[in-house]
Amino acid sequence: MAREQFQTLSEPMYYILLTLLEEQCGVDIMAKVNHLSNNRVTVGPGTLYALIDKFLDAKMIRETRIEGRRKHYIITELGKEKLIKERKRLKLMLDDGKILE
Repeated sequence: MAREQFQTLSEPMYYILLTLLEEQCGVDIMAKVNHLSNNRVTVGPGTLYALIDKFLDAKMIRETRIEGRRKHYIITELGKEKLIKERKRLKLMLDDGKILE
């Protein structure tokens, strides 16, 4: 059986969606991912625009405006739902790991 797309999110996916809680263009998304992750997660243009296309197709983000060559995006309600679901999943995993303490 095929796995549902976006059932879980990779770190770059998670951080891109997190940055898009506010309207951003691609350059701003890359910079904000670095900032939010304390430079632990880096997203290059190839990865970013491939994921943006997937998120747009899945209706998880939408394009808000175009200024010259810069396209701006924001997360949709569906994208927020997926982001919240992933945060809860990660928190459960972290809580389960308390057995190691």
